[in-house]
Formats: sequence, C-alpha cells, structure tokens
Amino acid sequence: MTAQAAALSAPDRPTSTWTGWGQWLALATMTIDHLTRYVLPSHWELDWAGASIGRIAFPLFAAMVAWHGLFNTRNPLRYARRILIIGLVAQLPYMLMPRASDAFLLNVCFTLALGLAWGAWLRDLFARVRAGTLGSPWVGLGVAATLAVWYLLGDWVEYGHRGLLLIPLFMLAMHHLHAAGDGLVERLGAVALSVPLLIVAGLMNSSDMAKSFTVATCLTVLWLAAGAHRLTPAVPSVMPRRLWLAWYPGHFALIALWLWASGGLG
Repeated sequence: MTAQAAALSAPDRPTSTWTGWGQWLALATMTIDHLTRYVLPSHWELDWAGASIGRIAFPLFAAMVAWHGLFNTRNPLRYARRILIIGLVAQLPYMLMPRASDAFLLNVCFTLALGLAWGAWLRDLFARVRAGTLGSPWVGLGVAATLAVWYLLGDWVEYGHRGLLLIPLFMLAMHHLHAAGDGLVERLGAVALSVPLLIVAGLMNSSDMAKSFTVATCLTVLWLAAGAHRLTPAVPSVMPRRLWLAWYPGHFALIALWLWASGGLG
C-alpha cells in the first residue's frame, strides 16, 4: 500500500517534446562553435559567434541528458554507456583538433556520461536514505568518495570540474521544480535548489557574453521543468537517430580531414 500511495502521489512524467527542438539547436550551436574555432579564418573575426551562440551547446546537451536520465530511462547507467561509446569513437578526431595546450583531454561525451552516472548514483543514494535502508554515515562516506573521484577526473575531461557538476545539479533542480506543488514554500524551495546550477553555469566561462548565453540556456530549461514543457509544440522534423548519434564524431572527422587537406594539421 505504501508503494502504491507513493506512486499515486508522484507527479506525472513531463512531456519531452522540447528535446526535439533541443537536438537541432544543440547540434547547430555546437557546429557553429567548432567551425569558428577550428575552420574559419581568424581574420573573419567570428570569435563572437563561438562566445555567444556556441555557449548554448554544452548546457543544452547536459540538460537533455539530465532530463532523459531523470524522466525517460529506466537505466541511466546504460544510457551513460551509450554516450561513452560515442565519446570513444570521437576521441581520435577530437584529439586532432588544434589546441593551445598539448595536455591530454577527454571529449565532452565523457563529461556527459560521467555526470549522468554521478547524478543517477546520488539520486539512488538519497532514495535509499529516504526509504530508511541506508544510514547517514554511509551516505557521508559515499558522497565523500564521489567528490574525490570528481576532483581527480576534473582535469581530464572537457569543461573540467564545473562541467561534471552540471548534470547532477540539473537533475536536482529539474526534479524539485517538476515535483513542486502549489504551496509557496515548496516552490521557493525548488527555486533555491536551482541556484547552485546557475552559479556553476555562470562560472564556466570567462567573458560576460559567454556567461549570459550559458546561464540563459539553463534558465530556459529550468522554466521547462517547472511546467512550460506542456506548451512546447512538436518539432516539424524529427531528427533521425543515426544523424543524432553520428554527428559528434562525424563532424570532428570532417574537420580533421579539412585541416589535413589545407595543411592545418601540419
């Protein structure tokens, strides 16, 4: 009876129509960012595009991964493994991109997969605490262990420590915004739990323009989680699954081929 009551009292799963739009926008803004960074001549002075439009891509990818991991998949770890496979395929062409530093770095798919795995693990951990099957000392030990792993891995992945935090913080904020009732205190609590996400998003970039686009993207997704997801119309053209899975490694491979042909990899 307790499980049935909990199921009945739980909020309905939100619609994910907005992610159809998000897929097209994420791929477009990511491609603009990478073209201005690696392909287009510097004398065209299009750096502003990467520092504005390009700053939409990562928080939008993180938001969609967090949304699906929280609301749409029964096995977030299997979902994280699929993202990790894309990252493994993309790593070689990603490493061919010209960079200011020669330090080894894992591409953004690793950041997304690790962030999702961490967020899902923390959610299950605190669910066991609420169910009374796990004591507080074990929770503290588990959280401390994951923070140690986060500290060690942060220097090895794209977007670093702050990037790894984004999906767990998205999941925390989305859950409470969606589950909040009509009471003022409950709604204010959900808004307060969104603040850490916005702070981390604001710290991810150096320029004010980049910060603005990143934070605005996060705010838009939080608004969707708070109920605006119901207002989103269906996307006119659904992105083909193969295109969605192949674009990240594929566009890096094409950029690497262009750079090699033009002497940019010399």
